[in-house]
Amino acid sequence: MQHSRVSLVCGGEGGEGERNEHSGKVRRERLRVPGGSSLTFKVRHSALPFTNTVLMGSSRIFVITVTVVVFGAVMLAVAGLGYQQEWWTLKTAFTLLKWAAWLGIAGAFLSVIGLAFVRPAGRHVLGFSLALVVALATVWMPWSWKQRAGGVPPIHDITTDTQDPPPFVAILPLRVNAKNKAEYGGDSVAAKQRVAYPDIQPVTMPVPPAEAFIRAKRAAEGMGWTMVATDSASGRIEATATTRFFKFKDDIVIRVRPADAVAGTASRVDVRSVSRVGGSDVGTNAARIRIYVKRLRAQS
Repeated sequence: MQHSRVSLVCGGEGGEGERNEHSGKVRRERLRVPGGSSLTFKVRHSALPFTNTVLMGSSRIFVITVTVVVFGAVMLAVAGLGYQQEWWTLKTAFTLLKWAAWLGIAGAFLSVIGLAFVRPAGRHVLGFSLALVVALATVWMPWSWKQRAGGVPPIHDITTDTQDPPPFVAILPLRVNAKNKAEYGGDSVAAKQRVAYPDIQPVTMPVPPAEAFIRAKRAAEGMGWTMVATDSASGRIEATATTRFFKFKDDIVIRVRPADAVAGTASRVDVRSVSRVGGSDVGTNAARIRIYVKRLRAQS
């Protein structure tokens, strides 16, 4: 809808009439009247009133959108930071993640509305676009974790040998305050692992145990773990991995022993990865073992 202003000028063809303070398109209409005079209509169209309304509305939406998106992104960041600094519990951190996701959804919705609303005026397009990207990123992280958690069993102890899992020795003092026990959970855990991760199997290497131990140690060091103990005599390697977001501590033990007790020309390598906290590891330990095994086999 456009608003028009009409100027009337009588008595001459070239009258300039009244100036309009608003810029816009002008159309001149002239009408001959009896007596030789002419009546000139100057019609000036201006979209400013409507445009100003759009700009004011888009600015308000933009401020609200940015506020919602920023709050969501900050809540996502402090959820992990607060847990790392022991400001709050893991349960509180997960609650903050949930609210961050909801704020991200709201921010994305407002961004889309804003982009559609400001198109006639063209203001805040870049701002709304950036807000949409940040909002979607805020939603993606909690959503992806939830999807992964829903597709794996609620276990946190994964090993290539469920019948005789490699035991921890040097790491045990580091797990004194851990909520998850270092002892293996038994047949119930083994059954769930076999269904969810059938590919987690021992690694057989066609080299003597001494050489296999060197390769196993080199592969572990390449994983970026914190090395806790390396005992070549017993064929045991222990290390700790730290997750990125929450900085969870997960412990790993690697065991190297002969695959053939008689010949001693081949070796078997078993790996176990256990989380210190959390009922479910969301598939992290299995993924860690897969990466390690792939690195180990690449050295063969």
